[in-house]
Amino acid sequence: MQSLWRQFDQLSTEMIVTKAGRRMFPTFQVHISGMDPAAEYVLLMDFIPVDDKRYRYAFHSSSWLVAGRGDIAAPGRVHFHPDSPARGSQWIKQTVSFDRLKLTNNLLDDNGHMILNSMHRYQPRLHVVLVDRSRNSQRFAHRNFCTFSFPETRFIAVTAYQNHRITQLKIACNPFAKGFRTADSENRPSAQCQTESPRLSLPWTLFEGTSVSGAVREDQRPPHHLRTNPHDPTLQTAMDEAPLSYSEGMDCSTDRRDGGSHAHFYSTPVFFTLPCQWDRADRGLMG
Repeated sequence: MQSLWRQFDQLSTEMIVTKAGRRMFPTFQVHISGMDPAAEYVLLMDFIPVDDKRYRYAFHSSSWLVAGRGDIAAPGRVHFHPDSPARGSQWIKQTVSFDRLKLTNNLLDDNGHMILNSMHRYQPRLHVVLVDRSRNSQRFAHRNFCTFSFPETRFIAVTAYQNHRITQLKIACNPFAKGFRTADSENRPSAQCQTESPRLSLPWTLFEGTSVSGAVREDQRPPHHLRTNPHDPTLQTAMDEAPLSYSEGMDCSTDRRDGGSHAHFYSTPVFFTLPCQWDRADRGLMG
């Protein structure tokens, strides 16, 4: 995954943290060599702050800036690979993937997820520990483990993606984001995820006047008689009152620059329920 990590790193990688816990993408995966095939090893990960700063995203310059001193570090935790302990012969013959690891911002989490502070930068670390069953193993404890860190895996923890290019790249490369890609993008070779960020097209705009990141073709829009009127006061009231849900399957970020609101929606179409009644005379709906 190194080439993909480097591509994200060029854009300043962002990782979503939620109260329930969110899996990382790209996934942390490694190949290991040099182990004793007969010995047993434990693999685990932790996350350390890169610095003591808190960051904010500047939309006008599309960059991260220091916003002040960081928050108090969350309780330190480690994540054990579920196959641990295992013999070296098992570790070296496979790609070791930490795909079950989840990130959370819930300080009271009791699910074993990694607790991180939003808007802080972190460095993942991998620890390889030799299982020494000898009686005097504590004497050699300092020699029985190795720690590895890769600079390209650094990321900023966020509750919603700030850089829309990060969002597009994750949708294009994440195999679990298939529902967000159109047929055209699905036909592209997966290797393009490591070389470029393809332009994505979403099904259709939520309502006329909404700016959606990506191209929207005319044949993907709903018929003219079904399109909503942004100047309709009834619709505007319904939109103001209707809550938009943010789930693990949807990434929604808001840009407040220039005093306005510019939203990027990456989800299935959202429908608003408007009050209406059935006209028995002409069997039609009156809104």
